Amino acid sequence: MTGRKALMVVLVALGAVPIVSGLAGLFIGPAFIPGGGSTPVSVDNNYRFIDAYWLAGGVALWWSLFRLAERAIVTRVILVIAVVGGLGRLMSVIAVGWPTPMFGIALVLELVALPLVVWWHARVVRADRKHREPAAEAQPLVRVADGERG
Repeated sequence: MTGRKALMVVLVALGAVPIVSGLAGLFIGPAFIPGGGSTPVSVDNNYRFIDAYWLAGGVALWWSLFRLAERAIVTRVILVIAVVGGLGRLMSVIAVGWPTPMFGIALVLELVALPLVVWWHARVVRADRKHREPAAEAQPLVRVADGERG
């Protein structure tokens, strides 16, 4: 499997997480998450609102895969937003303590793995662009008609 294909598999998997959990969060609410259960009405309301964004992020990530290089900024912005979300999780750990193990794993994924995926994505896109662009020296700067010199 090429680096590009491997990256796309990883991005498909990363996009599936917010799509599946976003839909579940929208329809089931906070009871979907470990330790979720019953919550105040305002927390439930805000949770479902945020899950709509979470779902949209996964959809946007999948959409960006159809044109990996042309939509590179979309992929990177979505991934960087998830990294910032990981910083929010870290702030929560500092403020109120460790969540369930699933969220500890998410924290590591967001703060360690996702920055590596952003870097990997940049390398693959750069390599794709170099491979697809004709070499500059192969293109004449000035066309010269038969017998004419510029």
